[in-house]
Amino acid sequence: MGTDIKLSRLEEVNIRELWVHEQYDFSSWLSQEENIDLLNETIGLTLTDIDKEVYVGSYRCDLVAVDETTGVKVIIENQLETTNHDRLGKIITYASGLDADVIVWIVKEAREEHKSAIEWLNNNMVKEISFFLLEIKAFKIDDSLPAPMFKVVEKPNDFIKSTKSNKESELSKTESERLNFWTEFNRVLVENGKPFNPRKATTDHWYDVAVGTSEAHLSITLVNKNGSIGVELYISDNKELFDELLSHKDEIESKLGLKLIWQRLDGKKVSRIKSYISGLNFNKQGNYPELMDETIKRVVKMRSVFKGYI
Repeated sequence: MGTDIKLSRLEEVNIRELWVHEQYDFSSWLSQEENIDLLNETIGLTLTDIDKEVYVGSYRCDLVAVDETTGVKVIIENQLETTNHDRLGKIITYASGLDADVIVWIVKEAREEHKSAIEWLNNNMVKEISFFLLEIKAFKIDDSLPAPMFKVVEKPNDFIKSTKSNKESELSKTESERLNFWTEFNRVLVENGKPFNPRKATTDHWYDVAVGTSEAHLSITLVNKNGSIGVELYISDNKELFDELLSHKDEIESKLGLKLIWQRLDGKKVSRIKSYISGLNFNKQGNYPELMDETIKRVVKMRSVFKGYI
């Protein structure tokens, strides 16, 4: 039984048949929202504010973007051919000239010497700069439309980057508990169908979620000393946006079904609109599944409601 099932096979498509010119065809395709999301899913970023062909001296960087949840600058260089030394040199020039924090090099094929070079850069850069080397592939089944796929060849080694300073490499108990929480949180998030993109589990007390604008994002915070999890809208530097949202306070809270803490924070750039979920205790983790489910639901609801006003 089952031996007569007819199956087809994936067939790789020459990407040069899809995008003849890397600068105009591929870069234009990648800059579109649904396609940049494919890249976001691959490298774990939330890229927004995409600019094409940004000049660095007499050279032009293909794409420059901002990671919505962290605010770091990201450059993307596309090379629909085999990697070479000339392009690697240009990428470093772009990173320096644009003061980029994340560099993404997308190629047709990566040579071993350039894989090693990117690995070395990730392991030895003094500044917190991250390099990604990706291969772009495309596949089809029989007469189907080609489906693009990014293959990660090299990516930052977070363990090495975190130990470049002279700080103790061992995690504190609190840091270990945060890492444990976010690791489990990501597992629950996937089980819930990934209603928002998972972020890399870290020892940080916060976990950011994009809302579709670089002006603000949602942040989940672990406040163990108060026994709670915060879910807040974090507005980076826009008091006008805060005031506009505040003018709809009753309406927003009615849609959410909860009262929020509105903090304009005059004298500071940031503003916050907070809510809290009680029950967090690093020493008593039996309620983690329910707590994480409630947190995910709160994030999804707040993102849905606030997106209607931003």
